[in-house]
Amino acid sequence: MYGFHVTVPGTFDEVIGKVVEALKVEGFGVLTEIDVKATLKKKIDVDRKPYTILGACNPHLANQAINAEPDIGLLLPCNVLVREEDDNSITVAFMDPKAVLGLVDRPEVTALGMTVRGKLERVRDLLV
Repeated sequence: MYGFHVTVPGTFDEVIGKVVEALKVEGFGVLTEIDVKATLKKKIDVDRKPYTILGACNPHLANQAINAEPDIGLLLPCNVLVREEDDNSITVAFMDPKAVLGLVDRPEVTALGMTVRGKLERVRDLLV
């Protein structure tokens, strides 16, 4: 398992706002916002339902991870996906940092992954 998700009530744009606010509560900011729907339309003329990837970062924890493993940036930031389903419900999916950072196979990085996962689970819980 490399992620976990929740269905969140509201419109797509409302849910994006809820996610950003809930991330702030746990000390995360959004570094990047990738509008996959708009990008695919522009680049290959494909129409799809709204699908946005938010690159979330907790600066304190990111700094600890970089200090422990300089190449960890290859696995950062934590991606949070917001997508509209065929039934028009909105799914918010979270990358599992425990699984991803476990690839490094260093105890201090694995511990950080568990800490970050806990924070993202609390973000998820704020959304329902």
